[in-house]
Amino acid sequence: MTGDGTSRIVVPEAALLALLGKRDENLREAEGLLDADVHVRGNEVTLTGEPADVALAERVFAELVVLASRGQQVDPDAVRRSVRMLREDADEGPDGAVSPAEVLSLDIVSRRGRTVRPKTLNQKRYVDAIDVNTIVFGIGPAGTGKTYLAMAKAVQALQAKQVNRIILTRPAVEAGERLGFLPGTLSEKIDPYLRPLYDALHDMLDAESVPKLMAAGTIEIAPLAYMRGRSLNDAFIILDEAQNTTPEQMKMFLTRLGYNSKMVVTGDVTQVDLPGGSTSGLRVVRDILDDVDDVEFAELTSQDVVRHRLVADIIDAYGRYDAAQARTQHRPQAVSSAPRTGPPTGPRNRERRGR
Repeated sequence: MTGDGTSRIVVPEAALLALLGKRDENLREAEGLLDADVHVRGNEVTLTGEPADVALAERVFAELVVLASRGQQVDPDAVRRSVRMLREDADEGPDGAVSPAEVLSLDIVSRRGRTVRPKTLNQKRYVDAIDVNTIVFGIGPAGTGKTYLAMAKAVQALQAKQVNRIILTRPAVEAGERLGFLPGTLSEKIDPYLRPLYDALHDMLDAESVPKLMAAGTIEIAPLAYMRGRSLNDAFIILDEAQNTTPEQMKMFLTRLGYNSKMVVTGDVTQVDLPGGSTSGLRVVRDILDDVDDVEFAELTSQDVVRHRLVADIIDAYGRYDAAQARTQHRPQAVSSAPRTGPPTGPRNRERRGR
């Protein structure tokens, strides 16, 4: 890069089409997100502008070229995520070593041409934490992939024979005391609360193999209450919707950990469904285990949402609303000492007006 804020990148011919995208959609997305001017002529990309803006744009295009050269899909979403990762990395300091190409090309598990991989830096950190820790807490709002990625890591561990079985569980809080009034067997009553786990599992394994694995006990999906009194060895165990556990239930679950096992606990502390204002076990567990080795807390935010782009905006809007409500509730209310000027509104007066 020259001192006048200009950089030129020569793109390999084999990667050029993937880099630019259909009808140059990737190029247009990059132009809209970057402050540097972007010009493409042949297979050369020229970047001009302020040196810092050009430096960022140069990193973005270098990473996208790597992705395209590896045969990975490059689309506007990959462009947006690459720009966001590198911007966050630049904000953290000059020694950042974030590589969007490494994040977006990390394959966890594949099935029929569909591959599960992290899409954000926090998701990559979450996946890495699962690799190196025995117990990992994935905490974040809906749509951040915390359960889906944990499921993918469980399937990966099973396929690699690192564990002998997968155990998936979640509390059926919504059923509560009304469970007995629902029609059907106990299994049929509980099934709706476990359905999201079934759905994710079918995305990662052949549909015909799932019933066989469940019949053999290799995969078990059960309510949290079924974990009591057990010792879970040689297993990859996932507790989903953990915000709906009480502190006692959380302790019960964590102490089921057996030899050669791994646990991932996922939840969203802003979506607690416990009745009567009960304390969430997920909210207090960090204070309890923060200094314990081999336990990691991975935070995901609205920036890590991988659903529709509007979902992140909805999460942020609710966050602002909740914060405003909390400020209002803590604000002391002024008591007026001015005399009342309107007519009295007691029951006798209402009766008099009605005559």
